[in-house]
Amino acid sequence: MDSLNPAARSCVIDRTSRARQKQQRPCVVWFTGLSGAGKSTLSGLVDRRLFELGHHTYLLDGDHLRRGLNRDLGFTDADRAENIRRAAEVACLMADAGLIVLAAFISPFRAERRLVRELLPAGEFVEIFVDAPLAVAEQRDPKGLYRKARRGELKQFTGIDSPYEPPEAPDLRIPTDRLTEEQGRDAVLALLARRGIIRAPAP
Repeated sequence: MDSLNPAARSCVIDRTSRARQKQQRPCVVWFTGLSGAGKSTLSGLVDRRLFELGHHTYLLDGDHLRRGLNRDLGFTDADRAENIRRAAEVACLMADAGLIVLAAFISPFRAERRLVRELLPAGEFVEIFVDAPLAVAEQRDPKGLYRKARRGELKQFTGIDSPYEPPEAPDLRIPTDRLTEEQGRDAVLALLARRGIIRAPAP
């Protein structure tokens, strides 16, 4: 069927109605940064707090998509771009359902992150730069990936033999080498409240 008849169109629930039901503004909160910077930890803390506050969210993590939807992709520049394109499409569908989507991806290239922003209505993309110096991220190395990259066992690793392009004007920068996890979480929540995406959390 190429188009809906008037009766069918009247049954379509649009994103505005879905968001109104959830008493929130849909958006995609995109956490970008080096491996080991703290993206998964921070996005998880924000997700947990939003859930406790009664908001409707979903957390998308790069590792999870790599094990399923994107398991056919490698780590060439082209595959990295396709990885983010697919993640962006999923995030946009979820935002269309009225959700607050928390997306944690290295997403090393500015063009990739700009693509996500352009897919969404104005004001529905929030870029969080989870900023940790390479030396700090490498010292943490929770998965041992930097050690493998330094030994030459892992090619095209961001920060070692593949570049990371930091955001030039992120909506929020969280220096995880200077802030506690809770301070980072609260800074993200405060930004979302200022933008009118969520209700202001109680002190």
